[in-house]
Amino acid sequence: MNTPTLVLLAAGVTLVWGVHGWCMARRLRTARRDPLTGLWTREAFTRRARRLLRNPHAVVVLADVDRFKQVNDVHGHAAGDALLTATAARLTHAVGRAGVAGRLGGDEFAAVLIDRDGTAEDRFAVLSRVLARPVDTAPEVHTTVSLGWVRRGDHPTEDLSGLLRRADEAMYAAKHGPSRVRRAALERLLASITGRRPGRRGAA
Repeated sequence: MNTPTLVLLAAGVTLVWGVHGWCMARRLRTARRDPLTGLWTREAFTRRARRLLRNPHAVVVLADVDRFKQVNDVHGHAAGDALLTATAARLTHAVGRAGVAGRLGGDEFAAVLIDRDGTAEDRFAVLSRVLARPVDTAPEVHTTVSLGWVRRGDHPTEDLSGLLRRADEAMYAAKHGPSRVRRAALERLLASITGRRPGRRGAA
């Protein structure tokens, strides 16, 4: 086999492996995304969120669609899917490029953003109103989204799982209170985590 032939063969093999590697990387990226909303899945979100929590200005927020089962039962699953997709898009926009948002499962979303200017409370108040707007593709659906949030700086020794538990407790309080937004209390978590609904778990 002459030299030109060997060169062409080597180039072909390199090209094949390059395409194969690109396809594998694309499949891996796709597997880390929720197929409905395009948000990061729980595992991928957890990895990115932990990196952001190195910043003392980080804020963790949980969002849960209110009366989601009722939406599905009354308006159908297509309307429910449209609501989830819109919620994901609105949350992603609010978080910005410096943050990360993920779908933890069902109608529950989580995000971590960097709040350098201390305006998280105002931003979440605006986000709550935005999330309550009807969806263009399902204008007949009217619901709200409850938000619970916690500042990293308030609990510097806690990991992501602990901060999510605090945000979850605050979100549960928001869901059953006059406001749809609640900041996690500074005191320690209740020993029994009474605010958490059955079956809810923080990130590992």
